[in-house]
Amino acid sequence: MDLRALADDAIEVSIVGSFSRVGIELRRRLFGWTYPPSDALAGKTVLVTGPTSGLGRAATSGLAALGARVILVGRSEERLTALRDELLAAHGVDRFPIVLADMGSLTSVRAAVARILETEPRLDVLIDNAGAISPERTEGPDGIEATLAILVVAPFVLLSGLLPLLQSTPGSRVISVTSGGMYSQRPNLDDLQWTSEPFDGMRAYARAKRVQVALVREWARRVPGAGPTFNAMHPGWADTPGLAESLPGFYRLMRPVLRTAAEGADTIVWLATDPSVAKVSGKLFLDRRPRPFDRIPGTRLSAADRCRLWDSVVALAGAPDPAPTPT
Repeated sequence: MDLRALADDAIEVSIVGSFSRVGIELRRRLFGWTYPPSDALAGKTVLVTGPTSGLGRAATSGLAALGARVILVGRSEERLTALRDELLAAHGVDRFPIVLADMGSLTSVRAAVARILETEPRLDVLIDNAGAISPERTEGPDGIEATLAILVVAPFVLLSGLLPLLQSTPGSRVISVTSGGMYSQRPNLDDLQWTSEPFDGMRAYARAKRVQVALVREWARRVPGAGPTFNAMHPGWADTPGLAESLPGFYRLMRPVLRTAAEGADTIVWLATDPSVAKVSGKLFLDRRPRPFDRIPGTRLSAADRCRLWDSVVALAGAPDPAPTPT
């Protein structure tokens, strides 16, 4: 019997102990975490969406410190340029190309895919991190509810377009950054875009994250073997601008025990580098360990539900299915 695993399970079921700074500090000690060498990603290319703030910025800094060429994908040229200049000053080498993309626009994402395919000979890691919470229901330029577009449909289009490049890069990995809040919701399979019930921004965000994780499992099932691995992670409760803006009351209450952004991003960097997960696919991680996909009865998604979600997102993306279900 592994007493460390039992202790970890006890921390996990406590929620507050698991998601707060307490959880990561205890697990670091329990499992004697090690860290990659400073050149672990030298010669490798990583793409990060939403790299200028919060978890994305922390992950970008960590990956850059390991020698990676980091493609910075975001919608603000000013903020991306400021980040690139900061990274250049820190590392002395300009290996941080900027690609402008509005994740609320499928046209913009497809243009970004085209540019990356033209300029990058390899892609070792794709990190789907960009996100947003909308207080009111709005639709993007493609007529898709904005939360679903940014968190689900646009990342699906990005990954679909870059799949050939990932498949041609040995050992490639795809990492989706989700939220522990997704445990609380089951998406309405008949109304992913909130057209028939009153819109709730936080619930819409949690449902979209739930769909995101379901698609990670489908990608892993549909692209097995030598293709890239597909995994999701959630960071616990980290002190980020997004949390402070979206949940100010929760932020004020929990701030003393919130993780730093770097602690929240630790599992992203670990999934991008560690040899032990090189062939692991279709899992959800917190603090370097796989976690259950479901916590609350009634929120579970069946295999048939996940297939239905996949087909719905393919239809919203308006392009051929990039990975038809195996026969």
